[in-house]
Amino acid sequence: MSTSLTINLKRPSKVYHEGEVIAGVVVVESPGDTRHEGLTLVAEGAVNLQLSSKNIGLFSNTLKPINLLNTSVELAPPGKIPGGVTEIPFEIPLRARHATSPGYPGLLETYHGVFVNIMYTLKCGMKRSFLNKPLNATCQFFVQHRHQEPPVVKPVRCEITPASVRAGGGTRAPMPAFTIYAEIDSTVCPLDKPLTGKIRVDECSVPIKSIELQLVRVETCGDSEGFSRDEFELNIAVIFEDDYLVTENFPILLLRSR
Repeated sequence: MSTSLTINLKRPSKVYHEGEVIAGVVVVESPGDTRHEGLTLVAEGAVNLQLSSKNIGLFSNTLKPINLLNTSVELAPPGKIPGGVTEIPFEIPLRARHATSPGYPGLLETYHGVFVNIMYTLKCGMKRSFLNKPLNATCQFFVQHRHQEPPVVKPVRCEITPASVRAGGGTRAPMPAFTIYAEIDSTVCPLDKPLTGKIRVDECSVPIKSIELQLVRVETCGDSEGFSRDEFELNIAVIFEDDYLVTENFPILLLRSR
């Protein structure tokens, strides 16, 4: 049996809000006394851009991660840990790296997307003599924004016509004549409530194959001087019988309300 490190959080959900304290224990399990050169715990958070063959031409290859959180604490000075199971308690504040900087948005919510990745981790390290490799343990935790007061309703009502939409896909035939009325009860919506509204076709010169609603996450990542933003769009896609496609989109803000 070899010496091992494990990070256990007191909060089973591992979900925290900015300003809270992350508490738990680091468990050291060893068959005998273990000498070490110090134990440290680091809380890290960053926005990373995930390059792939699909997006490598869309983003700069030199885009660096945006550092949101970097807090380090010493768990134990150099010394000896007895054999068996030893639990070392810790508390580490969850504060943004640039919390006092003007205009800094604070910690962003944990997000694992296609191109953008926002992740928070605890990393524990035990330094040992040059004859023994250092021991490391990691544990991911999750950051969420605090619940807000119920949002102010912001309804949207509009007519969708050939003059108001952008065409895409389908055939090269002229765009058909149509008038579609769309109504969204609110473009600001709590996450635990449905997004509601109605769509009415007033006139159309050709048959309609389908009308689709698409809630889309738009991933936006800045550089070392900027910040990632969370954006959503509601797209209304009208597909006519000949597969001619027209779309209209509306920015949507989703909030965690009380």
